[in-house]
Amino acid sequence: MTNHHLAQINIGRIVTDTPDDPKLADFMAALDDINALAEASPGFVWRLQDDSGNATGIHAFDDPRMLVNMSVWESVETLHAFAYKSAHTAFVGRRLEWFEAPSGVIVALWWVAAGHRPTLDEAKARLDYLARHGPTSQAFTFKQRFPAPQDTVGVPRAAL
Repeated sequence: MTNHHLAQINIGRIVTDTPDDPKLADFMAALDDINALAEASPGFVWRLQDDSGNATGIHAFDDPRMLVNMSVWESVETLHAFAYKSAHTAFVGRRLEWFEAPSGVIVALWWVAAGHRPTLDEAKARLDYLARHGPTSQAFTFKQRFPAPQDTVGVPRAAL
């Protein structure tokens, strides 16, 4: 059992000026169901949301067209299963209908202490770190994963 969970941030710049544009209707209509699916998925711990129940009203960047999604999961495997082996997968396949093609890093994964809820500033720093340094244990991707830190509770300092 680990004392760490996996945090993730993913971002995207919508193809329209506002999320209420008809071009985003399918995306917006699916948010409640996809969020409920995430929350019911094995390994789900937490997700960023505002009073509407999703994060589309949270502006983490100066660009109002940039949407952000953050969540915490028990493991890389449980997040990967939700993202790519559930009903969510169909929406990943439609990403370019709703979001501009990425021009940089749009997903970062990192380990947090169990119970920690990452802040937007922390998550943005992980995206920036990944863009500058590539995948490391500080910020990584599904393609190049890093294991959770070893739990050191009760381990003599000399052994570390």
